[in-house]
Amino acid sequence: MAEAPGAALAPVDILMVGVGGQGIILASRILAHAARAAGYDIKVSEIHGMAQRGGSVVTQVRLGERVYSPLIPEGQADIILAFEQLEALRWLECVKGGGTIIVNSQIILPVPVLAGSARYPENIITHLSRRAHTLVVDALGKALECGNARAANVVLLGSLARRMPIPLSCWLNAIENCVPARYLEVNRAAFQSGFAL
Repeated sequence: MAEAPGAALAPVDILMVGVGGQGIILASRILAHAARAAGYDIKVSEIHGMAQRGGSVVTQVRLGERVYSPLIPEGQADIILAFEQLEALRWLECVKGGGTIIVNSQIILPVPVLAGSARYPENIITHLSRRAHTLVVDALGKALECGNARAANVVLLGSLARRMPIPLSCWLNAIENCVPARYLEVNRAAFQSGFAL
């Protein structure tokens, strides 16, 4: 969906959550590039908690006509883009009532679960759906269909793009500018796969 010429740019607050190694930082860079190209002011805040060891990674992305702070007020995210189910549940209180959660169906067991000292929560999608409109995406499956499991992040980004007021051309140019040339084709296919959902 594209903004009409001269229209005010409606603010959108997006919380991107997952674990280290899922490509959240690249996804946030593509989003930022696309939003700037569409005329948005944008602020990004990244938090890496032991990201290289599968720890939480959180990126707050705020865009609008004029954005003054990179931090989303508590409970005011319009969209949570969750790269893993437990991370979606962990950050659930950050989405506003009536907001949207786009969640990868993939489950990545955290170390305490693998060690047997904790259990992975059941019925996560049910919990998410009680708070916000929830779209479950088999991002890993779609990425594998496109030829590379590591493109799951861009599948999710494509699904987000479908719900954003940023022209498709801005997204495609952002992918071209942010993704290394040797991975460009698989990422374009992954984005289109997510966008089609």
